[in-house]
Amino acid sequence: MTFCEEVRELCTESWEASFNHPFIQHLAKGTLSEDIFKCYVLQDSYYLKHFAKVHALAAVQAKDLVTTQRFAQHAEETCGAEISLHEGFFELLKVTDEDLASFEAAPTAYAYTSHLYRTAMNGDLADTLAALLPCYWLYYEIGERLKNATPNHPVYDKWIATYGSEWFELATLEQINRMNALADSVSPEKRDELKAHFVKSSHYELQFWEMAWTQQQWEVESTTEIEL
Repeated sequence: MTFCEEVRELCTESWEASFNHPFIQHLAKGTLSEDIFKCYVLQDSYYLKHFAKVHALAAVQAKDLVTTQRFAQHAEETCGAEISLHEGFFELLKVTDEDLASFEAAPTAYAYTSHLYRTAMNGDLADTLAALLPCYWLYYEIGERLKNATPNHPVYDKWIATYGSEWFELATLEQINRMNALADSVSPEKRDELKAHFVKSSHYELQFWEMAWTQQQWEVESTTEIEL
Protein backbone atom coordinates (compact mmCIF):
# COMPACT_ATOMS: atom_id res chain seq x y z
CA MET A 1 0.00 0.00 0.00
CA THR A 2 1.11 3.55 -0.63
CA PHE A 3 1.42 5.94 2.29
CA CYS A 4 -1.80 7.70 1.29
CA GLU A 5 -3.67 4.42 0.98
CA GLU A 6 -2.52 3.55 4.50
CA VAL A 7 -3.61 6.82 6.10
CA ARG A 8 -6.89 6.89 4.18
CA GLU A 9 -7.70 3.45 5.58
CA LEU A 10 -6.53 4.54 9.03
CA CYS A 11 -9.00 7.45 8.97
CA THR A 12 -11.99 5.58 7.55
CA GLU A 13 -14.07 5.99 10.70
CA SER A 14 -13.56 9.74 11.07
CA TRP A 15 -14.05 10.37 7.35
CA GLU A 16 -17.28 8.38 7.28
CA ALA A 17 -18.41 10.43 10.27
CA SER A 18 -17.70 13.56 8.20
CA PHE A 19 -19.68 12.25 5.24
CA ASN A 20 -22.60 11.40 7.51
CA HIS A 21 -22.46 14.51 9.67
CA PRO A 22 -25.80 16.40 9.71
CA PHE A 23 -24.04 19.51 8.37
CA ILE A 24 -23.13 17.65 5.15
CA GLN A 25 -26.38 15.69 4.95
CA HIS A 26 -28.57 18.76 5.32
CA LEU A 27 -26.39 20.78 2.93
CA ALA A 28 -26.85 18.09 0.27
CA LYS A 29 -30.64 18.22 0.74
CA GLY A 30 -30.78 22.01 0.80
CA THR A 31 -32.23 21.95 4.33
CA LEU A 32 -29.18 23.30 6.16
CA SER A 33 -29.92 26.44 8.17
CA GLU A 34 -28.31 29.48 6.57
CA ASP A 35 -27.29 30.65 10.04
CA ILE A 36 -25.25 27.46 10.45
CA PHE A 37 -23.68 27.83 7.02
CA LYS A 38 -22.93 31.49 7.73
CA CYS A 39 -21.07 30.39 10.87
CA TYR A 40 -19.18 27.82 8.80
CA VAL A 41 -18.21 30.33 6.08
CA LEU A 42 -16.89 32.88 8.55
CA GLN A 43 -14.81 30.26 10.34
CA ASP A 44 -13.66 28.68 7.09
CA SER A 45 -12.58 32.07 5.74
CA TYR A 46 -10.38 32.43 8.83
CA TYR A 47 -9.06 28.90 8.34
CA LEU A 48 -8.26 29.45 4.65
CA LYS A 49 -6.20 32.56 5.35
CA HIS A 50 -3.94 30.46 7.55
CA PHE A 51 -4.11 27.47 5.20
CA ALA A 52 -2.62 29.74 2.52
CA LYS A 53 0.12 30.97 4.87
CA VAL A 54 1.11 27.41 5.77
CA HIS A 55 1.41 26.69 2.05
CA ALA A 56 3.82 29.63 1.88
CA LEU A 57 5.85 28.01 4.66
CA ALA A 58 5.84 24.76 2.66
CA ALA A 59 7.16 26.68 -0.35
CA VAL A 60 10.13 27.77 1.76
CA GLN A 61 10.67 24.20 2.99
CA ALA A 62 10.76 22.76 -0.54
CA LYS A 63 14.20 21.71 -1.75
CA ASP A 64 13.61 22.33 -5.46
CA LEU A 65 12.31 25.35 -7.32
CA VAL A 66 9.45 23.51 -9.04
CA THR A 67 7.97 22.38 -5.71
CA THR A 68 8.45 25.87 -4.28
CA GLN A 69 6.55 27.27 -7.26
CA ARG A 70 3.73 24.75 -6.89
CA PHE A 71 3.17 25.47 -3.19
CA ALA A 72 3.35 29.20 -3.83
CA GLN A 73 0.74 28.75 -6.55
CA HIS A 74 -1.49 26.72 -4.24
CA ALA A 75 -1.20 29.53 -1.69
CA GLU A 76 -2.15 32.08 -4.32
CA GLU A 77 -5.08 29.98 -5.53
CA THR A 78 -6.33 29.64 -1.97
CA CYS A 79 -6.10 33.39 -1.47
CA GLY A 80 -7.78 33.98 -4.83
CA ALA A 81 -10.31 31.34 -5.89
CA GLU A 82 -11.47 30.08 -2.50
CA ILE A 83 -11.43 33.41 -0.67
CA SER A 84 -13.38 35.05 -3.52
CA LEU A 85 -15.82 32.16 -3.30
CA HIS A 86 -16.35 32.92 0.38
CA GLU A 87 -16.74 36.61 -0.36
CA GLY A 88 -19.51 35.61 -2.78
CA PHE A 89 -21.08 33.64 0.02
CA PHE A 90 -20.79 36.68 2.28
CA GLU A 91 -22.94 38.62 -0.15
CA LEU A 92 -25.52 35.89 -0.61
CA LEU A 93 -25.71 35.27 3.14
CA LYS A 94 -25.84 38.99 3.91
CA VAL A 95 -22.73 38.97 6.08
CA THR A 96 -22.45 42.52 7.41
CA ASP A 97 -19.48 44.70 8.35
CA GLU A 98 -20.61 44.25 11.94
CA ASP A 99 -20.42 40.46 11.55
CA LEU A 100 -16.84 40.75 10.30
CA ALA A 101 -15.84 43.28 12.96
CA SER A 102 -17.15 41.09 15.78
CA PHE A 103 -15.79 37.83 14.33
CA GLU A 104 -13.71 35.61 16.58
CA ALA A 105 -12.22 32.29 15.61
CA ALA A 106 -14.04 29.45 17.35
CA PRO A 107 -12.03 27.02 19.52
CA THR A 108 -11.95 24.33 16.82
CA ALA A 109 -10.87 26.69 14.02
CA TYR A 110 -8.20 28.15 16.29
CA ALA A 111 -6.95 24.71 17.34
CA TYR A 112 -6.89 23.37 13.77
CA THR A 113 -4.86 26.27 12.39
CA SER A 114 -2.56 26.08 15.43
CA HIS A 115 -1.97 22.41 14.63
CA LEU A 116 -0.99 23.33 11.05
CA TYR A 117 1.47 25.99 12.20
CA ARG A 118 2.96 23.79 14.92
CA THR A 119 3.50 20.95 12.46
CA ALA A 120 5.07 23.22 9.84
CA MET A 121 7.33 25.09 12.26
CA ASN A 122 8.61 21.92 13.95
CA GLY A 123 8.97 19.78 10.84
CA ASP A 124 9.87 19.65 7.18
CA LEU A 125 7.89 19.63 3.94
CA ALA A 126 6.63 16.08 4.47
CA ASP A 127 5.28 16.99 7.90
CA THR A 128 3.59 20.12 6.60
CA LEU A 129 1.95 18.37 3.67
CA ALA A 130 0.76 15.48 5.86
CA ALA A 131 -1.12 18.05 7.98
CA LEU A 132 -2.49 19.97 4.97
CA LEU A 133 -3.57 17.02 2.84
CA PRO A 134 -6.78 15.94 4.64
CA CYS A 135 -8.37 19.31 3.85
CA TYR A 136 -7.83 18.75 0.12
CA TRP A 137 -8.69 15.09 0.08
CA LEU A 138 -11.74 15.02 2.34
CA TYR A 139 -13.36 17.94 0.51
CA TYR A 140 -12.60 16.25 -2.82
CA GLU A 141 -14.34 13.05 -1.67
CA ILE A 142 -17.29 15.06 -0.37
CA GLY A 143 -17.49 16.83 -3.73
CA GLU A 144 -17.50 13.48 -5.51
CA ARG A 145 -20.18 12.03 -3.23
CA LEU A 146 -22.43 15.06 -3.60
CA LYS A 147 -22.06 15.54 -7.35
CA ASN A 148 -25.61 14.33 -7.97
CA ALA A 149 -27.09 16.16 -4.99
CA THR A 150 -29.68 18.81 -5.78
CA PRO A 151 -30.01 21.19 -2.84
CA ASN A 152 -31.55 23.81 -5.17
CA HIS A 153 -29.97 26.54 -3.10
CA PRO A 154 -27.64 29.12 -4.71
CA VAL A 155 -25.02 28.87 -1.95
CA TYR A 156 -25.06 25.11 -1.43
CA ASP A 157 -25.14 24.37 -5.15
CA LYS A 158 -22.05 26.54 -5.64
CA TRP A 159 -20.23 24.95 -2.70
CA ILE A 160 -20.79 21.45 -4.06
CA ALA A 161 -19.79 22.49 -7.59
CA THR A 162 -16.51 23.94 -6.32
CA TYR A 163 -15.35 20.81 -4.54
CA GLY A 164 -16.67 18.55 -7.29
CA SER A 165 -14.78 20.48 -9.97
CA GLU A 166 -11.97 19.19 -12.18
CA TRP A 167 -9.71 21.99 -10.90
CA PHE A 168 -10.07 20.81 -7.31
CA GLU A 169 -9.63 17.16 -8.29
CA LEU A 170 -6.34 17.91 -10.06
CA ALA A 171 -5.05 19.93 -7.11
CA THR A 172 -5.92 17.09 -4.73
CA LEU A 173 -4.34 14.35 -6.84
CA GLU A 174 -1.18 16.44 -7.22
CA GLN A 175 -0.81 16.67 -3.45
CA ILE A 176 -1.59 12.98 -2.92
CA ASN A 177 1.13 12.02 -5.40
CA ARG A 178 3.57 14.45 -3.79
CA MET A 179 2.79 13.06 -0.32
CA ASN A 180 3.44 9.50 -1.48
CA ALA A 181 6.78 10.52 -3.00
CA LEU A 182 7.88 12.31 0.18
CA ALA A 183 6.80 9.44 2.44
CA ASP A 184 8.66 6.87 0.33
CA SER A 185 12.03 8.39 1.24
CA VAL A 186 11.69 8.50 5.03
CA SER A 187 12.29 6.07 7.88
CA PRO A 188 9.47 3.99 9.40
CA GLU A 189 9.62 6.21 12.50
CA LYS A 190 9.20 9.35 10.43
CA ARG A 191 6.41 7.71 8.47
CA ASP A 192 4.53 7.15 11.73
CA GLU A 193 4.94 10.83 12.59
CA LEU A 194 3.47 11.79 9.22
CA LYS A 195 0.52 9.48 9.85
CA ALA A 196 -0.08 11.19 13.20
CA HIS A 197 -0.22 14.63 11.53
CA PHE A 198 -2.71 13.33 8.96
CA VAL A 199 -4.90 11.69 11.61
CA LYS A 200 -5.01 14.86 13.73
CA SER A 201 -6.04 16.99 10.75
CA SER A 202 -8.73 14.45 9.84
CA HIS A 203 -10.04 14.71 13.40
CA TYR A 204 -10.16 18.50 13.14
CA GLU A 205 -12.00 18.27 9.81
CA LEU A 206 -14.74 16.27 11.50
CA GLN A 207 -14.84 18.70 14.40
CA PHE A 208 -15.11 21.64 11.98
CA TRP A 209 -18.55 20.46 10.84
CA GLU A 210 -19.61 20.05 14.47
CA MET A 211 -18.24 23.50 15.29
CA ALA A 212 -20.46 25.05 12.61
CA TRP A 213 -23.45 22.83 13.42
CA THR A 214 -23.40 23.90 17.07
CA GLN A 215 -22.19 27.44 16.27
CA GLN A 216 -19.41 26.87 18.76
CA GLN A 217 -18.26 29.75 20.93
CA TRP A 218 -15.77 30.35 23.70
CA GLU A 219 -17.98 29.34 26.57
CA VAL A 220 -17.29 27.53 29.81
CA GLU A 221 -19.03 24.19 29.53
CA SER A 222 -20.70 22.62 32.53
CA THR A 223 -18.55 20.08 34.32
CA THR A 224 -19.33 17.15 36.52
CA GLU A 225 -19.14 18.08 40.15
CA ILE A 226 -16.99 15.84 42.28
CA GLU A 227 -17.55 15.61 45.99
CA LEU A 228 -14.35 16.14 47.92
